[in-house]
Amino acid sequence: MRFNRHRRLRASGAMRSLVRETHLLASDFIYPLFIVEGTDKKVEIPSMPGVFHFSLDRLQEELQEISALGIESIMVFGVPEEKDEQGTQAYAETGIVQQAIAKIKEWAPELVVIADTCLCQYTDHGHCGIIKDGVIDNDPSLELLVKTAIAQAQAGADIIAPSNMMDGFVAAIRQGLDEAGYEQTPIMSYSVKYASSFYGPFRDAAHSTPQFGDRKTYQMDPANRREAIRESLSDVEEGADFLMVKPAMAYMDIIRDIRDHFELPLVAYNVSGEYSMIKAGAANGWIDEKQVVLELLIGFKRAGADLILTYFAKDVARWLQER
Repeated sequence: MRFNRHRRLRASGAMRSLVRETHLLASDFIYPLFIVEGTDKKVEIPSMPGVFHFSLDRLQEELQEISALGIESIMVFGVPEEKDEQGTQAYAETGIVQQAIAKIKEWAPELVVIADTCLCQYTDHGHCGIIKDGVIDNDPSLELLVKTAIAQAQAGADIIAPSNMMDGFVAAIRQGLDEAGYEQTPIMSYSVKYASSFYGPFRDAAHSTPQFGDRKTYQMDPANRREAIRESLSDVEEGADFLMVKPAMAYMDIIRDIRDHFELPLVAYNVSGEYSMIKAGAANGWIDEKQVVLELLIGFKRAGADLILTYFAKDVARWLQER
């Protein structure tokens, strides 16, 4: 009787490593940073163990650790003390993200600095745009998002990452950057962003929970698959340089769909709820954190992601160094 002996290639660790199809590298990761105003602040976020709020004067030590681990890219989120209806701190020259970007480029010029471009952390209502008659008004919101992107580029951001899901946001920001002289600054579009229940811990971290309603009129319905192709196609046509799927864990089919349809670099956002669930499970002894995280991130890459935005980046980079 003849049959295939697939186990020949699984006989030892060395053999399995030899034929392994998908690999994780520290350079695959984008590590999120939360920057707050004030001084001498390194405060752990209660719902995200191991993730901290940093004031500018405590940021340099964190950058040194990130670089030493071989992580090459970071995403900067700002948490301002002052919020208003227009989210003016998002695009103020002295806004916390603009200050942080300038300091990061001074202290760690080797890092690729990606600026999250949204208004929700900066508005007193917690939505990603301007409110008119109780509705998020798309086109006036674009004007403020363009101002925010330009301010971030002026501060030194290497990549602009708009996460707001307004219609036409890539086209508006691309035109605004070009006209301001930043035609070489890439756009990493949150092209496929679902109205997900996995964002809870992030909203605690960024103080960005909507004060009324929800974001379902501009973020995508989790039930929709073909819509992700339409959204990504619009962003490609409007000038995006990267595409992103957010969240990642429950949306690996979407990651594969986007990879199959488009050639741009693809980012999977391993979001806060995914992170916190694993941390909670590991803290209770229910799962092996290291093995689960490595399996999950390999899954994102196997599905088609080129880059992974993850709060696990430092942990995984350490594990890879230990190997």
